[in-house]
Amino acid sequence: MRLYRFLSEDDTSAFCHKVSEALSKGWDLYGEPSYAFDAHRGVMRCGQAVTKEVEGTYSSDLKLGQL
Repeated sequence: MRLYRFLSEDDTSAFCHKVSEALSKGWDLYGEPSYAFDAHRGVMRCGQAVTKEVEGTYSSDLKLGQL
C-alpha cells in the first residue's frame, strides 16, 4: 500500500530536518513544496507531501511518523 504524509513546520532548519528524516526512512517526495505566510504568528510556514510503499493493510491507527 502507498502511505501519504504532509509535513509542515515554520520556515527554519527544523523543516529541512523533518523532511530529511522522512527521506532517510524511505519516504519519497510527492509534488512541490508549499509556502504560506502565517499572518497571526508573523512567520512563513513550509509544507511537503511525502509517500511511502509499505506492506500490509491500511488502518487509521498507523503511526505514520514511525514507519
